[in-house]
Amino acid sequence: MEQQIKVGLMAYGMSGKIFHAPFLEAHTNFELVAVVERSKNNAQKDYPHVKIYRDIESLLSDATIDLIVVNTPNFTHFEYAKAALNAGKHVLIEKPFSVLRKEAEELFSLAFRKGLKVLAFQNRRFDSDFIAVEKVVRSGKLGRISEAHIRFDRYRNEISPKKFKEENVPGAGVFYDLGAHIIDQAISLFGVPAECHKTYGKYRDNTEVDDFAQAHLKYSKGLNVYVTCNMLVVKAQAAYAFYGSKGSLIKARTDEQESQLNAGVKLNDTGYGIEKPNQEGHLYTLSRNGEVIDELMPAEVGNYRLLFNEVYKAIQGDGSYFVNQNEVLALLSILEK
Repeated sequence: MEQQIKVGLMAYGMSGKIFHAPFLEAHTNFELVAVVERSKNNAQKDYPHVKIYRDIESLLSDATIDLIVVNTPNFTHFEYAKAALNAGKHVLIEKPFSVLRKEAEELFSLAFRKGLKVLAFQNRRFDSDFIAVEKVVRSGKLGRISEAHIRFDRYRNEISPKKFKEENVPGAGVFYDLGAHIIDQAISLFGVPAECHKTYGKYRDNTEVDDFAQAHLKYSKGLNVYVTCNMLVVKAQAAYAFYGSKGSLIKARTDEQESQLNAGVKLNDTGYGIEKPNQEGHLYTLSRNGEVIDELMPAEVGNYRLLFNEVYKAIQGDGSYFVNQNEVLALLSILEK
C-alpha cells in the first residue's frame, strides 16, 4: 500500500462531517487522525479511533499529522492556514481560499519556501451537473459561446443562526459563500476573464450581509459570463444556461451528494452520486430544416472522492493540482469587495 497521509480537521461542523471526514476515512491513502472540537466529541462518536483536540494549537502541535484541513469560518482561513504551514503541515483550505488575494499570495509564497502544498478545496467541480455541462462545453457542440449564466439559488428568508455567515465580518455574504463555487466553475470552463463588473443587494429583513450578488465576467473574445447568487429564490432557476452559435444548453442544479451524505448514504452505496430520474439537462440545436432538436444530456456521476485523489497526487508530487494558483488568485480578485 502507498504511504498514507495523516490528516487533522480543524472543525467538525457540517463541512467536516459531510464533505471531509467520510472521504478521508474511506480513502486508502489518507488516515483521519484528529479533529478539533471545542466542547463536544461528535467526531469520536462517528470515528472512535480519532483524537479530539480542544484547540487548534494542540492540533498543529501533533507531529504525526501531515495535512491540515482548514474548514473554519471564512475570515480565519488565512490565519489558520499560515499557522499550519509554519507548523510544517500541508494545507487543504475550504472555499474561499482566503478573503483577500494578497493573503493567498502570501500563503502560496510561504508554502513554496517551506516545500509544502497549500491547496484549494473546490469540490463543486465534481458535482454531477457540472461534470455533464463541462462535457458538452468541451465537445464543441455549442459552437462559439457568446453568453453563459451560472446560478446558485436558495431560499433562506430568515437570518441564519450561523453568526459567522451573517455578521458583517470579512468574507461574509452570499458571494463568498456560494459565489466562490460558481466563479471557480466559470474560471474552470472559460479561463480568467479580462474584466469583471459586480452588483450586490441586501433584501432580507435586518441582514448585515449581501444576500444577492452577481458578477459579469467579460472575456477578450466577446464571451459574457454572468454568475449569480440569490438567497430569495423559491423555485430555483436553471443553474447553467449557455448560448452558442450551434446550440443552447440548459441544466438545473441536480447533484445529490450533499443530500445523500446528510441522509447517511455511504460512499460505496448503490446510487451514490447519481441524479434522480428525469433531471437531465437539455441541449437544443436546429435541424437543417429549422426544427428544434431537444437532446437530453446523460446524467454523470458526481464524485467528491476524485478531489481527494488529486490532493494525494499533489502532495506526493505526482502531478499538478486541478485548481492552479492563477485560478485561485483570479477567483479572489473577483470576490474581493
